[in-house]
Amino acid sequence: MQVTVTNADGLKRELKVQVPAQELESKLGAKLEEMKGQVRLKGFRPGKVPLSHLRKTFGKQVMSEVIQETVGETSQKAIEEESLRPAFQPAIDLEGEIQDVIDGKSDLTYKMSFEVIPAFDLTDFSKMSLERLTAEVKDEDVDESLKRLAENQKNFEPREEGAKAEEGDLLTLDFVGKIDGEAFEGGSAEDANLEIGSGRFIPGFEEQLVGAKAGDEIEVKVTFPEEYGAEQLAGKDAVFDVKVKEVKAPAELELNDELAKRFGLESLEKLREALAEQMKGEYDRMSRQHMKRAMLDKLDELHDFELPPTMVEQEFNQIWQQFERELQQQNKTAADLDEPEEEVRAEYRKIAERRVRLGLLLAEVGEKNSITVTEQELNQALAERARQFPGQERQLYQYFQQNPQAVQELRAPIFEDKVVDFIAELADVTDKVVSRDELFTDPDADEHDHDHDHDHDHGDEKPAKKKAAPKKAAAKKDDAKKDAKKDEGGEKKPAAKKAPAKKKKGVSGLSG
Repeated sequence: MQVTVTNADGLKRELKVQVPAQELESKLGAKLEEMKGQVRLKGFRPGKVPLSHLRKTFGKQVMSEVIQETVGETSQKAIEEESLRPAFQPAIDLEGEIQDVIDGKSDLTYKMSFEVIPAFDLTDFSKMSLERLTAEVKDEDVDESLKRLAENQKNFEPREEGAKAEEGDLLTLDFVGKIDGEAFEGGSAEDANLEIGSGRFIPGFEEQLVGAKAGDEIEVKVTFPEEYGAEQLAGKDAVFDVKVKEVKAPAELELNDELAKRFGLESLEKLREALAEQMKGEYDRMSRQHMKRAMLDKLDELHDFELPPTMVEQEFNQIWQQFERELQQQNKTAADLDEPEEEVRAEYRKIAERRVRLGLLLAEVGEKNSITVTEQELNQALAERARQFPGQERQLYQYFQQNPQAVQELRAPIFEDKVVDFIAELADVTDKVVSRDELFTDPDADEHDHDHDHDHDHGDEKPAKKKAAPKKAAAKKDDAKKDAKKDEGGEKKPAAKKAPAKKKKGVSGLSG
């Protein structure tokens, strides 16, 4: 095998590999010899088929297999000989007439093109200063959490006959919604429970029920929000014919041992202790989140190296496609943004570059320090995920068994967290005591909305918020995907099938 580097421009590499025809012929002969004892042909005893006859009958087919296997073997060997680390699976381009190669008339020659992982030096982590925010779990915070917990468990008692509904009351209703006098799909219900002030219904609906009495029939007029999920209702005026069937007032909250027993604890004091412990865990999680964000920011600042263009492009495309999906869900396009689309794209491209850079950095730290994810850690993460899908555990395990990419996505954040912990152990970390409110302030609160549900344990930059734009969750996924990419071989895989739908959970544990 002869290997020639034909292009070494930046991170781009092109190798020309030539395998002599004699080597292919030798492999062909070995395969035909192996076939000799297995093939059954009419007119020949088992194992007695002449090689010349096998070559005539199966030669071209077997040679095609030999060529395919040889390309796989020699391409990997060529990369190893040149000490290269491809960012993605190389593209293979066979040269010359492949039929001549199959016929044994020509050497096998091909080119492979790819981008390489850049070589770069890691900063001295022991000289990196980080600040860790900490806050004390105070008694008043536990009391507040306890009250919220009791509020979630509160009971309602019927009001006296003729009593008017107040904020916080629970009403039992029948209603029919109409637009232009016609009832619309999904706008009717019987015996529906609604707590006034809960915000569960369309804006303006609940407020019009304050003062209503059991037996009242009320006409409630509302306007569906412009961004309402059902496109046929968005922005429309509607009238609901509402019948109030029952009015209940919240019973007085009782903070006692009975409340604790609802959660399997023997006393109110034990419940307080459990809440305090849970809050301490939440405080620690937020503290770690702040420090991780600061660490990733600093790592990004301290390292500057060329990035594989294909990695950046694929990451950007993933971000942009998610962004466009969110726009579509709000019946909007990029044209509805206040900024020109090219400026928005430029901002998201910076995020993509940051993700790739941090991913390569963390992967390099992990590789140089032999940081890996153990099977025990992976199984623990899988068990934790399964607990989120009660009744669907078997289906979930099958999903992960059939989707290597899903396992990779489970492994990636574990790997990232282990690398972050490793760096934190080496860095100069100083504790700073702050208030609870400051600790629970999103590091990116000034740059994106905070009323959506996503994991904030990330390190991405956020573009400035734009009117009419959806919340940019697309730009907030963990950098871990990039870390895992190199940690597990560096090749992107097709999208996996969806996991089982997560069931909504009721009040089944401590909260506050």
